[in-house]
Amino acid sequence: MSVWDDLVGQEPVVAQLSSAAENDGGLAHAWLFTGPPGAGRVTAARAFAAALQCEEVPRGCGHCPSCHQVLQGTHADIEVVRPAGLSYGAAEARRLVLRASSSPSGGRWQIVLFEDADRATESAANVLLKAIEEPPARTLWLLCTPSPDDLLVTIKSRCRVVTLRTPPVAAVADVLVLRDGIDRETAESAARAAQGHIGQARRLATNPEARERRAAVMSVPRRLTSVGPAVAAAEAIVKAAEAEAKVRTEELDDAETSAMRKALGESEKGRMPRGTAGALKDLADRQKSRATRAKRDALDRTLLDLASYYRDVLTLQLGTGSELLNVDLAPELRTSAADGRPEDTLRRLDAIMACRERLELNVNPLLAVEALTLALRTG
Repeated sequence: MSVWDDLVGQEPVVAQLSSAAENDGGLAHAWLFTGPPGAGRVTAARAFAAALQCEEVPRGCGHCPSCHQVLQGTHADIEVVRPAGLSYGAAEARRLVLRASSSPSGGRWQIVLFEDADRATESAANVLLKAIEEPPARTLWLLCTPSPDDLLVTIKSRCRVVTLRTPPVAAVADVLVLRDGIDRETAESAARAAQGHIGQARRLATNPEARERRAAVMSVPRRLTSVGPAVAAAEAIVKAAEAEAKVRTEELDDAETSAMRKALGESEKGRMPRGTAGALKDLADRQKSRATRAKRDALDRTLLDLASYYRDVLTLQLGTGSELLNVDLAPELRTSAADGRPEDTLRRLDAIMACRERLELNVNPLLAVEALTLALRTG
């Protein structure tokens, strides 16, 4: 067992990071972990943090107290930042920089692990830049983004870049079989459908509701027979994303609100002391932003599933011989490929990517998805 065990299909990255952990005399003070969704950016950064704090040689044993604390998220010298909402502001960045400037209390390094660093606003990024340019001697920054271009050029230029790849389907399936006890056929089907996204593959393999939601998404192309069904499909997609986001955030919201009300002095009758309304409103605003992000993330996964459908159609039209991602839909995909042209399929894929961009620009989700389903219908 080691801290690297959860990095699936990333042998070059493991070699790079384990070597750096062993030779920390000239260690870069800022690292940028990039790669497609599901590749394991945060997993790699956390494993690296554990190796750097490891008390054994070789570093990253996975069983010493420091390794265990880092992997469990309880190490005193690891500050993990998870932006819950749509963005991460300058005020939050200033508090983070102050926290990062302290000396390690017991570990070898003071480490900031910043998940989704691309959510930092421009002003927040400038605050972080100053800290990354001249960090304290024992402070390290581990930033995670899908692409190096998601950060300011000035921040990127000061980081050692670690590039992760999409894990092979076989490697993801092996993880599901060996660690989750999933049967081989289900594991391989889920790994293909998730396009190498380990977390999504696990959800599809273990959660019947997740499989039902994906099946509903994959039925959209054959339902786009006219304008009416196209508009109805868009509404169904958005409502499904809202429902998924609600499931993911509602329980957490309730727990946070209850804990804050108790901390602020809620009476037995549910009354709050004067002067606490502002704190509760700030919490509600953060929760609303998190719900919006969860909804957007759910919509983005839906769009990627749709893209996999048309990717398979294009594969058949061009005769590339590549393995289909949606093997269970093979007869339908062959019919779609025979009835259409590669040019039309490419336009549909472009429409899906355009919809993803519109959602990132805060276009109304229903309008953006309606425009997409109408474009998919006409090709």
